[in-house]
Amino acid sequence: MDLTVVERQIGRHTLRIETGRFARQAAGAVVVRYADTVVLGAALTGPPREGVDFFPLTVDYREKTYAAGKFPGGFFKRETRPSNKEILTMRMIDRPVRPLFPDGYKDEVLIQTMVLATDQENDPDILAMVAASAALSVSQIPFEGPLGAVRVGYLDGQYVLNPTLGELEYSSLEMVLSGHREAINMIEVRASEVSEDVVIGGIEFGYQAIRQICEMIEELQQRAGKEKTWTPPPPTDDLEKELRKEYAARLKAVRQVPGKQERYAAQNEVFEAAKAQYLVEGDPGSKARWNTVRELLDRIDGELLAEMVVRKKQRPDGRGAHDIRPLECEVGLLPRVHGSAVFQRGETQSLCVVTLGTGRDEQIVDGLTEEYSKKFMLHYNFPPLCTGEIKRIGAASRREIGHGALAEKSLESVLPAPEKFPYTIRLVSEVLESNGSSSMASVCGGCLALMDAGVPIKQPVAGISIGWFQCDGKDQLVVDILGEEDHHGLMDFKVAGTQRGVTGVQLDLKARGLPQRLIPDIFQLAREARLQILRTMLTCLGAPRKQISDYAPRILTIKIDPEKIGKVIGPGGKGIKAIEAETKATIDIEEDGTIMVCCIDMERAQRAVEMIEAVTAEVKLGKIYKGRVVSIKDFGAFIEIGPGQEGLCHISELDTGYVKSVDSVLKFGDEVRVKVIAIDDQGRVKLSRKAAMMEEGAPV
Repeated sequence: MDLTVVERQIGRHTLRIETGRFARQAAGAVVVRYADTVVLGAALTGPPREGVDFFPLTVDYREKTYAAGKFPGGFFKRETRPSNKEILTMRMIDRPVRPLFPDGYKDEVLIQTMVLATDQENDPDILAMVAASAALSVSQIPFEGPLGAVRVGYLDGQYVLNPTLGELEYSSLEMVLSGHREAINMIEVRASEVSEDVVIGGIEFGYQAIRQICEMIEELQQRAGKEKTWTPPPPTDDLEKELRKEYAARLKAVRQVPGKQERYAAQNEVFEAAKAQYLVEGDPGSKARWNTVRELLDRIDGELLAEMVVRKKQRPDGRGAHDIRPLECEVGLLPRVHGSAVFQRGETQSLCVVTLGTGRDEQIVDGLTEEYSKKFMLHYNFPPLCTGEIKRIGAASRREIGHGALAEKSLESVLPAPEKFPYTIRLVSEVLESNGSSSMASVCGGCLALMDAGVPIKQPVAGISIGWFQCDGKDQLVVDILGEEDHHGLMDFKVAGTQRGVTGVQLDLKARGLPQRLIPDIFQLAREARLQILRTMLTCLGAPRKQISDYAPRILTIKIDPEKIGKVIGPGGKGIKAIEAETKATIDIEEDGTIMVCCIDMERAQRAVEMIEAVTAEVKLGKIYKGRVVSIKDFGAFIEIGPGQEGLCHISELDTGYVKSVDSVLKFGDEVRVKVIAIDDQGRVKLSRKAAMMEEGAPV
């Protein structure tokens, strides 16, 4: 076994990367260890698919439950479809890796990463990103890396490299960074309204460690890497000149057509004309030639757009570089739902709907860490109707899950604490029109829907996307990018936040890397645009509604002595079932004695609270109660003085005179006033009808 290992101190632990032990039939395979978390990464390659016109890269990441010493949940004790966490990690690996393959490379590539062991303190997703980069680097695949990746936290005014899961609970910033020696090329941020300067500082802090990781992988590649064997396709310079001569002017004219659908239709006419010229039916080689023609036309179109934006300061829809498209928003437009809003920015439209629920509606998440519940969920849907195209309708795509997670993290930090607002919240964004940055439209529309539902958020949140073009060595940043600007541009930099600070960031790059010099300008433009959008949103709805919808459940919270939980539940659940049956409320009881009563009807909810309080009320010595006879014995009567609370009135305490038999004074079901005369060490209550009669001076 030819084992090669590189090690270096990164943060508080040693990062160890080895190759040569496992998965030796893969093109490249490594094992990455940090503390007691271990991840296997492998890269595989195969011949290109026939007629393929894109780079077929597939990324897979799996968290094996054995890594945490756990069994998979559910009936089948085997891992099944990937969780949201696994899908989001796949996207975090794919996004920085994909731009680092050479143009024209279309061989099939599969990156597989799996968690072999976890200490449940250090998240394995970062190690999976490093493992993917290292596996590609030591393989024969022409990967133009390597990449490094780190997580950055911010606690007590200090940056923390690769914080533990426990530390992240108290961190005001969670940032995932990926990059190579020259620049950063992927950013993910979840933050609690931190300033732009804190985010920029975190990027600079994390990038130092990324360079060290890249040096480690380069050393591994030099010692154990395979020779890169890919041969670039033959040059297409002559074909490109031919296409520029014949179609560049027509594509340039398309750039002047207003409206997304009209512009796409005009562009399609140009492509169809080229297709008729270069795709010859019956010629087996013409399909591959047409794929090349289509790629070259797309490149020419992108260069024309970059030239228009950078040189002429003109964008496809006529806006200036820093202009935001027209904004429209409306709240409360749907009946019966608990909260609704529509947010429109140009040709991008998001309809957001909020549903309020109880603790029983929380999402239980069972992964490698301890099981936990989520009280806030944001689901993003991107149906075919939003682009006017016919596509297959199926389960949520990786893109939908990723965009929903970005919008969710952007809004999460402004939600009230469960103690203040105990509802489970589900927010759904239905993208009904799409022409750029629908995830940020979901943030804006989602914020308005939460306010319409009466959720007392701390601050309103808005989001915007910044694009980047280059032409003749000059840079141009643009605000609020269109779909075609996203397609042809070098960057999609999404920033969400409040007037106080940033709550979410996501950077996607098509370029090799983002120059550090542009980052402050990007955040400044994003802040100015965010404040402009917030002003429009607040003219629609200035603050969260004071009351929740009449159709939303009412939740009342009370706290009881935990030792009395059993009294509320009753034998076999009899007590709590009786309260729920009478009031039509649902009752959830926590181990610490917190009880949440939920009911659509507030009066019924209050009645349930009163019944619980009566069950758990302390019986006071010397107090007179109105009770009901529930049992007759020879020696006395048992009288219920509260729900589930009985006491014994001995025959000697039934009357001021001699009593021959209990049933001569009381009958089953009689209402009677009694005084508590004793409570023994076991909590048994002794009652006296005689004492009550004497104290009140009246017949009972």
